[in-house]
Amino acid sequence: MIDNDNLNGQIDRYDAEILDILAQDGRLPVTELAKRVGLSTSPCQVRLKRLQSSGYILGFKAVLDPAKLNRDHVAFVEVKLMDTTERALSAFNGAVRDIPEVEQCHMIAGAFDYLLKVRTKNITQYRAVLGEQISALPHVANTSTHVSMQSVKEHDF
Repeated sequence: MIDNDNLNGQIDRYDAEILDILAQDGRLPVTELAKRVGLSTSPCQVRLKRLQSSGYILGFKAVLDPAKLNRDHVAFVEVKLMDTTERALSAFNGAVRDIPEVEQCHMIAGAFDYLLKVRTKNITQYRAVLGEQISALPHVANTSTHVSMQSVKEHDF
């Protein structure tokens, strides 16, 4: 749930409710969205466009079933860099974006520098991605892999 009290008055309760509803169902028609928040269609449409242009809504996407796409092997990879200058971080950041199997990449404050979520077909394909692509990224000193046994929560639908 969006807490609009902490957004310094940038959005009101209608905006917060629109964001909450769309986070659950981004394909909801504007007429239904308007009905749920208690507005007529035109003002709801105006708010929706403003939330998009202001950057509150970054986009809409389909949530795919990884098992049906034969990509249900998930590994989390801790990456330690040998150099953490801005130049090295930029080089790593740019290169990691080019690996399609890396679903998420987060810079971490702690014992390692990055945490990657890697999705592949199986452990054999993961091993190839790790050895040929992730380990070859700029400034990588070492990696440590944690294989997911089960996803308990990924999406709220």
